[in-house]
Amino acid sequence: MFEVGRVCLKLAGRDAGKRCIIVDVQDSNFVLIDGETRRRKCNVKHLEPLNTVVKIRKAASHENVAEEFNKLGFGLWKTKPKKAAQRVLPVRKYDPGKAKKQGAETASQPAAEAKEKAETQEKAPKQKPAKKSKSKEAAE
Repeated sequence: MFEVGRVCLKLAGRDAGKRCIIVDVQDSNFVLIDGETRRRKCNVKHLEPLNTVVKIRKAASHENVAEEFNKLGFGLWKTKPKKAAQRVLPVRKYDPGKAKKQGAETASQPAAEAKEKAETQEKAPKQKPAKKSKSKEAAE
């Protein structure tokens, strides 16, 4: 009943309702399928065999299966494997870079002046405080 080249309808799972061709018989319970479905091992309980049998070799490539599907008139389907889609990143509620920009715009004038003063102090070379000699300390 389930021989290489048998056209089947997938009954269960993600690919349910799609047609496939048996590419390889692994044992009495499992077969390798390809077609409108993903190429994978499938339980025969999840397949309904149709009357059509195509002539393909055992472990035929995806391209060979596609040719047979076109000959049967089932039409083309998207080529496999699909490229991964660009992942959309979630929008952050708090963005530290954005907060810094907003903070500079909304800062009050004294805060801005304090920031400028801090920047100039960082740029200027730090000088060591002059050591007071004992004689000067005694004089004071």
